Amino acid sequence: MEATYITLKYLSSVNPKILLIGTNRWPLLARLVISFRRIGCNIAVLCPAPGHPVQKVRGVGHIFDYSGLAPIKSLRRTIEIFDPELIVPSCDRSVQHLHELYEISQSQGNAGRKIAALIQRSLGLPDGFAIVSSRSELLKIAQSEGILVPKTSTIESEADLQLWNAKSEPPWVIKANGTWGGQGVRIAENAREANRCFLEFSQDPGAINLIKRLLLNRDRDWVVFDWKHSRRSVIAQSLIKGRPANCAVVCWEGKVLAGIAVEVIKSRGETGPATVVQIVSGSEMMEAAEKIARRLGMSGFFGLDFMIERGTGSVYLIEMNPRCTPPCSLPLGKGQNLVAAIWAQLTGQLLPGNLPAIEERSIAYFPQADEGPDNSSDGNLDVLIYRDIPEGEPELIHELLHPRSGRSIIGKMIDVAWRKPNHENQRITYLMDEEQASPKKRCTVELD
Repeated sequence: MEATYITLKYLSSVNPKILLIGTNRWPLLARLVISFRRIGCNIAVLCPAPGHPVQKVRGVGHIFDYSGLAPIKSLRRTIEIFDPELIVPSCDRSVQHLHELYEISQSQGNAGRKIAALIQRSLGLPDGFAIVSSRSELLKIAQSEGILVPKTSTIESEADLQLWNAKSEPPWVIKANGTWGGQGVRIAENAREANRCFLEFSQDPGAINLIKRLLLNRDRDWVVFDWKHSRRSVIAQSLIKGRPANCAVVCWEGKVLAGIAVEVIKSRGETGPATVVQIVSGSEMMEAAEKIARRLGMSGFFGLDFMIERGTGSVYLIEMNPRCTPPCSLPLGKGQNLVAAIWAQLTGQLLPGNLPAIEERSIAYFPQADEGPDNSSDGNLDVLIYRDIPEGEPELIHELLHPRSGRSIIGKMIDVAWRKPNHENQRITYLMDEEQASPKKRCTVELD
């Protein structure tokens, strides 16, 4: 791949304009706002509003509404108004929108040149866009770079699945491209389960399913968007038994600037996101990230998910997240502070020597680490653990503890009718100063 980059000259200001975008209501976007604001960036956010946690962050700046009915129009309009130096996506949908807007802008000639250049500057070489969006293509690239990957096959029909069953032993992992947060991942113990998973991911959900979701969920524009894009390609993958791990990096024109490697101590179910992690050197994971960043000419943030095989300790790459992941917002030390690293790249400034850094090696994502169910790995948790409570953000803390429901009024009524008293007297204990919301004094909060 010939590297043709859109190079950004260093900015005269140490307050670069960063546009953070996301289509879901994950806490990550709010945490990224805090991290970029602390380093001195001028921030704007494109997200579904109202009701997004980012609105509870102090001094967030401009917040633009991300419409599921017209996402590309929302994205273009926000770029034209805010005129950012860099765009940072926090979810897979927003990455796809950037890819689509790039293609549209390229087709517009001079009229779209500025936006196309901005997207390439933010994500890297456009030749890699299709690869990072496909689990199977990414793993092929990784394997060609000498990275260990599990046996994987694209499944386009039930005949393909039968061929896969004949050539590999269960259990398998069945995955749908274009999904995230473990939603499009199933573990199949046998051929029958694998076939059921394939049909679930590949078949058109139908109008009845759309009507049901419109009645039960609040974000109806995104319900319609997901329904229109519900038919997805499917891959089958051999299950690697062991403990999960991941790394997050920020890169610039194919070179990794900073990175964090972690092993998962607790997760939301067997295929769900991590809730407690332990920072490790992760040399094999970081080497894999460097190879992929260089091969695809990537810029911006991305994460890689791995399995460390039980018994052998072999590190298998299982998939890529071509956007920010939870470790990206963590203020760790030199070489591990991703937000500070991209700020230094944009401004041409040396990193300040007095940046605060997390000293603990174990991180509990707040408040996910306190919510069940969870799945603990075989790893050993350090005695000292850092709980990533957003300091100085009492309104955000309250919002994270009492998030707005994504359900409609009808959906809430059904939930109440079926709810079991499984978290009565549940308590979340965390460290928090009464006035500054900094982790100093132990306090207990009861969930409603």
